[in-house]
Amino acid sequence: MSPDLHMASWGVHSVLVVDDSRVQRDHAVHLLRELGLGRIHEAGNGVEALELLAHLPEQPSVLLIDLEMPGMDGVELIQQLQRRDVTIPLVVASSRESALINSVETMSQALGLHVLAALQKPLNLAQLAAALQRHGIKAPARPANERPAVGLPELSDALAANQIRPYFQPKVDVRTGVVKGVEALARWLHPDLGMIAPDHFIPMAEQGGLIHALTLSIAEQSCAQAARWNRSGLRLGVAINLSPLLLDSESFVGEASTLLEHHALSAEQVVWEITESSVVANLGAALGTLARLRLKGFGLSIDDYGTGFSSMQQLARIPFTELKIDRSFVSGAADRHHLRVILQSALDMANRLNLVTVAEGVETVEDWRLLQDFGCALGQGYLIAKPMPGDDLPSWLRAHTQHLRALREGRVHRRE
Repeated sequence: MSPDLHMASWGVHSVLVVDDSRVQRDHAVHLLRELGLGRIHEAGNGVEALELLAHLPEQPSVLLIDLEMPGMDGVELIQQLQRRDVTIPLVVASSRESALINSVETMSQALGLHVLAALQKPLNLAQLAAALQRHGIKAPARPANERPAVGLPELSDALAANQIRPYFQPKVDVRTGVVKGVEALARWLHPDLGMIAPDHFIPMAEQGGLIHALTLSIAEQSCAQAARWNRSGLRLGVAINLSPLLLDSESFVGEASTLLEHHALSAEQVVWEITESSVVANLGAALGTLARLRLKGFGLSIDDYGTGFSSMQQLARIPFTELKIDRSFVSGAADRHHLRVILQSALDMANRLNLVTVAEGVETVEDWRLLQDFGCALGQGYLIAKPMPGDDLPSWLRAHTQHLRALREGRVHRRE
């Protein structure tokens, strides 16, 4: 098969190269022609690129954008593309340091643009081909501004009708691939609207006074599921998210303990996950609740570690047993030096504090291998499994044997 057929199969019919250096443009054009591309447009800076885009009869399939350019640099050009609602996929390229290039990639994605790759010059044929091949892969959808047409009354009715249920995502030993526990994630199974994501209804519950009932409902169902697993010989730890609003509740510790007694669970089997910014509002009450939960034997996890401004302070004053590193420091760490340094530092510190370490957002085998090298205890993410109903977990585990072996050996691909 010729390179041209490859390019067509990727959906790439033309490319606009934006670079102020004639030498660099010629090099990029040469590589694109080696890949079989016939239609290549060129611009010397951002202003020229925008003018060309406005007059071309057919938009290019891909924009290859340099960052350092006179007049309008690559960053300004990307911002202008977003303002003008130009949604052509991008390849960002620069001879500057990787941290800067990665920062521009993150900025572009935050603006809702599809970035095929962020490459460090000099470009080579293999990396450019790999970037263009991603053109055929569907880009993540922009965040929807419209929320489901549901309000507080519907949420209250959903709780009463048991429509909000926990889905469970496995947490796996990074060294062995053995499933050690799960995280319970709330899902609203609406009879007409289908699955409603938690970011649509958790804030509503917090603002409307339903978060206490919602948390207890998810905890009750999760504990009941853990008890069923126990009876079948499958003993797994269950992590449940704890809203900061419940840290002020005088009744919550007693209610959590009653759940254990009702389902004959040990406290060590349940971990409460608290975001690192949760205890700021009412420190005295929050610390009292967390201390009492630890006295009862519950585990405490600091969730989304690294995303707030008080991480070290929280670790110093709260009796955490687990540190959960946010996905933003895990996903892509194998390819980004700065992320690797931050990830390794967090894991080293947690291990020295005798905390169980959990990495969220594990999606590639490269990130998995990095976690193995850095001594992370547990991994969680789509490389392993998506969240699933509790009754599906045993069958998933039975089918997990080969995948487990591949995880242990660091040669697995992302799970669909």
